[in-house]
Amino acid sequence: MTDKFTNIPAAYEIVSLEYIDEIKSQAALLRHKKTGARAAVLANDDENKTFNIGFRTPPKDSTGVAHIMEHSVLCGSEKFPAKDPFVELAKGSLNTFLNAMTYPDKTVYPIASCNDADFQNLMHVYLDAVFHPNIYIHDKIFRQEGWHYELTDKHAPLIYNGVVYNEMKGAFSSPEQILYRKITDSLFPDTIYSVESGGDPDVIPELTYEQFLDFHRKYYHPSNSYIYLYGNMDVAEKLAFIDEEYLCHYDNAQVDSAIARQLPFKHSTVTRGEYPIGNDDREENAAYMAYSWVIGDSLDAKLCLAFQILEYALMDAPGAPLKQALLDQKLGEDIYGMFETSLLQPYLSIIIKNMNEADRDQIVQIIRTELAKLAEGGLNHRTLEGVLNYYEFKSREGDFGRWPKGLMYGLQLMDSWLYDDNKPFVHLKFQAIYDELREGLSQNYFEGLLKQYMIDNTHCSLYLLCPSKGLAARKEQALADKLAEYKASLSEEEQEQLITATAELKQYQSEPSPKEILETIPLLTIDDIRREAEPIYNKELSEHEIPILQHEIETNGIAYVDMLFDIHHIAAEDVPYLGILTEVLGNMDTDHYTYQELTDEVNLYTGGLRTAVNIYGLQGQNAYKPRFELSGKVLYSKVSKLFELFEEILLHTHFDDEKRLKEILNQLKSRLEMGFMSNGHSTAVNRAMSYFSQGSWYKELVEGIAFYQFLCDTLKNYETRKVEVIRRLNSIGQKIFRKAYLLADMTMNQEGLQLCLKPLAAFEGKLYTTPMSETDCSIKAVGICPKHGEAFITAGMVQYNACTGSFAESGITYNGSMNVLKNVLGNEYLWNNVRVKGGAYGCMCGFAPSGNGYFTSYRDPNLAKTYDIYTDAAAYVQSLELDERELTKYIIGAIGAIDTPMTASMKGSRSLAAYLGERSFEQIQKNRDELLSTTVEDLRKLSGAVAAITEAGHICVIGSESKITEEKERFEHVEQLIQ
Repeated sequence: MTDKFTNIPAAYEIVSLEYIDEIKSQAALLRHKKTGARAAVLANDDENKTFNIGFRTPPKDSTGVAHIMEHSVLCGSEKFPAKDPFVELAKGSLNTFLNAMTYPDKTVYPIASCNDADFQNLMHVYLDAVFHPNIYIHDKIFRQEGWHYELTDKHAPLIYNGVVYNEMKGAFSSPEQILYRKITDSLFPDTIYSVESGGDPDVIPELTYEQFLDFHRKYYHPSNSYIYLYGNMDVAEKLAFIDEEYLCHYDNAQVDSAIARQLPFKHSTVTRGEYPIGNDDREENAAYMAYSWVIGDSLDAKLCLAFQILEYALMDAPGAPLKQALLDQKLGEDIYGMFETSLLQPYLSIIIKNMNEADRDQIVQIIRTELAKLAEGGLNHRTLEGVLNYYEFKSREGDFGRWPKGLMYGLQLMDSWLYDDNKPFVHLKFQAIYDELREGLSQNYFEGLLKQYMIDNTHCSLYLLCPSKGLAARKEQALADKLAEYKASLSEEEQEQLITATAELKQYQSEPSPKEILETIPLLTIDDIRREAEPIYNKELSEHEIPILQHEIETNGIAYVDMLFDIHHIAAEDVPYLGILTEVLGNMDTDHYTYQELTDEVNLYTGGLRTAVNIYGLQGQNAYKPRFELSGKVLYSKVSKLFELFEEILLHTHFDDEKRLKEILNQLKSRLEMGFMSNGHSTAVNRAMSYFSQGSWYKELVEGIAFYQFLCDTLKNYETRKVEVIRRLNSIGQKIFRKAYLLADMTMNQEGLQLCLKPLAAFEGKLYTTPMSETDCSIKAVGICPKHGEAFITAGMVQYNACTGSFAESGITYNGSMNVLKNVLGNEYLWNNVRVKGGAYGCMCGFAPSGNGYFTSYRDPNLAKTYDIYTDAAAYVQSLELDERELTKYIIGAIGAIDTPMTASMKGSRSLAAYLGERSFEQIQKNRDELLSTTVEDLRKLSGAVAAITEAGHICVIGSESKITEEKERFEHVEQLIQ
């Protein structure tokens, strides 16, 4: 691998060169001689190449300038002057990652691709975007992405609009997000971490265009840059390109972007804030509290990893001592920890949700008392050893799911590199640290950390976030009054200027970039695309009459095992209890372990266990296969232990611990509420689909709004319902965990399979066999949601607008061209109308093989306007005009969305879904062929599928009371979401 660095261009000097065995990479740290630009390279055999350029971007206020800049530089540049090169790349690239992120002290622009030509194109566009953006030419970019006054006529109200403005209104609608932002303010009041780099909606409109440009002039310079390359590539070629095209044209500049440290506090601080709730929401036991400590330095990799382990052991593991001590006193319904390392001075927080503000001092006293006990020998070393094993397994596995390895390593690298030019790799060299931490177990190392950084550490803060009824409405009204007053203060001529500026911005947003400008963005050809679909790895076997589905894939000695139980026979009234069952299994006492001991066993011997109810839809049918799944991953040498744990969890759980059961249900309710605020678009889509889709209604009953309402009712009446809940859990478990309903799913090679067969047979022999009366519960017995249009009110200030329908019911068959249509609609029609013009942060659509489709928006300031855009989508498709280059672009982008690199476990999951969904490889290949051969006429013919979705009337909105009230006639049912 060293040959990757033998021909490094003379423009760079090599600062260090080493091999990092943990990630099998040759690591080079370089410096660009002329500008001082920093470069780090991880050269290896990974074909999924990653590039990132980052800048240290310390904000001085909460106007969100860094965040608005992140959006704006991707809106056209000198060499690629199209209005939205980012979206043009999304339309027609094979990228495996394409985005940009703003952190409290840095902004990063990462891309990834397996195709070298595509990788080069993406890198070129991003480099030109950050160094030569069109923000200096078009102030409308700033107004569109940041904020602007919007006045459509002299009788209309004056409002604020802008993508980042609306995004942050959405972010500030969540009490958790408000709390997280206030933690850093309370711990670092004298540094940049006390302001909101993303932008506070109340402050964003204070940012001027000139201040915005000054920020770019100062910080977006090569001398302040951090360049990262990862994967299998010609490193010298990439570095030469970066130098010759960009870096060499700059001189070294002294950019003052240093991040100042917060001096330690002499005394802890206490502060209080408020968050909005609805008029019908509860105020009692609805406060949040964060007790937080500054923990050393982000350059100390051992300390950071040690506190990651401590945080889990103290706060997140079932029965974790700090959490349990508070739960035992009923001081909070959901309690968890958070250890944040992506800033100069990491911090640890204990979060208590749904507490009484009056209990503040008692909570603090319990935490400090418990910490003192733990520091004096009370730490459970078996728990710590288990957590160490769990994290080491994850580190060695290097499986980040759909996120490219190179991306995640690059982000870890910035956690130290940003603060020390010579230390980019400290968090990637983890093996020696794990070894030291294991040694530390016998030397009371972790006890010492508790004493030094928590018990004796005065650099800590207490932040209380308390509910306030009507706060959102008051703020909304205050803003409306402020803007009305400002409008009234303007002369007629000034108002006309605002009206003209609004019209000019809308005209700018409506005008497509000229064809010749769009063609400056490089594009692959259809010949660059693989014709063959990704294989399906399904081998049907049987052992002791147990059906086995093997996905024979090399997994580096890790067995991925999934026990699937058919649950089609579970009665409709019992289905919501399945959602509870997924949470309690593994989190309650069993015959042989307390739930704390069970967690230790899982962590000591496996890479983690997971329970879930998954719904597998069938192509072209309003039918589904529901499965209860217990899955785990483990080294081949420990497969027997995995099956022992499967047996213990499924067959020997004690459901009758009423106190523990209520703790789990309270936590589950809290996490569902957090999910509604962060994933309102997907929540609204599934709810709207449940009006006509059997599978979606089943999903609603086990994890959606319907399940949440069932859970709230159960908790509200817990004393009278608890015995019934326990009885149902026992009964349902005995109905499910039987050999007749079992499918063993195995992702591993033949060696791993042979090791699994004997323990699998032993496990099967322990499953329930007692006679039971079968419930004749057909699929239709589950029913569907009886409504067609619903709105769920939150205290938030933005909307999630979903519209769904079945094109299969109109006789339209799913085909591969729908992937191209999704790309056209999502990245052209919806992007331009819902996001660019409408100001929503996100917009998307989809067409599933089941015959269902959807449109949805994310953090959207509008409601009626967005639904009008959905309604007009069919006409847009019917009259669609694309030239050959545009069509090619959309086809390539659609393939790129499908051909994402997969880990071994992901290949297994995809193959399982095809098996249960009855999608053969031939069908998948047929759909791919249809995609690749898509014509414009094929797309126009799909206007009927779009109309079937948008005309069905299946809509669901999660959003603000004011917008929903304005449009209440649209909805059959309106209610508060959070109970």
